[in-house]
Amino acid sequence: MARSRSKHSARSRGRAGFSRALKLLAFLPVATRIPTYARLVTALVVDDRMPASRKALLAGAAGYLIVGRDLIPDAVPIIGGVDDLVVVVLAVDLFLEGAPADLLDEKLEDLGIDRAAFDRDIAQVRRLTPGPVRRTIRRVPGLIGSAGDVLRQLGLGPRMRAWITKEERSA
Repeated sequence: MARSRSKHSARSRGRAGFSRALKLLAFLPVATRIPTYARLVTALVVDDRMPASRKALLAGAAGYLIVGRDLIPDAVPIIGGVDDLVVVVLAVDLFLEGAPADLLDEKLEDLGIDRAAFDRDIAQVRRLTPGPVRRTIRRVPGLIGSAGDVLRQLGLGPRMRAWITKEERSA
């Protein structure tokens, strides 16, 4: 009896792995549009109407990539480089999710990006992200906003800017 259960369990894991692989293959058409979406993200980053907490998400993802400390070491075959990709995809997804609708529509139109195709691509990316991961990551912008509020209440923002500016001048 235990042997048949383990065969069934192995088959279920195999099917789950196959299903995940098919989902990744479905992502390939979205990947071809990455340069277009990079222009969209850049246009939103430089726009003052984009919330700072969402911009901080992208800065955090960039910092994660630059620092080089990985959740999964790159030496681990196949999945070693995936953690970097997941961090970037989640950060960009949450960044775009936090864009004011009118601003996003304006930038999509300016760049000639079809709104329906954009929505399909975003939905495809979200289907690839495990639910528990998305729910956890969705809390990050609120935490960043709360940290910013605390800095403002304590009056540390101007002090930090002055310190950074002083450091840049002396360098």
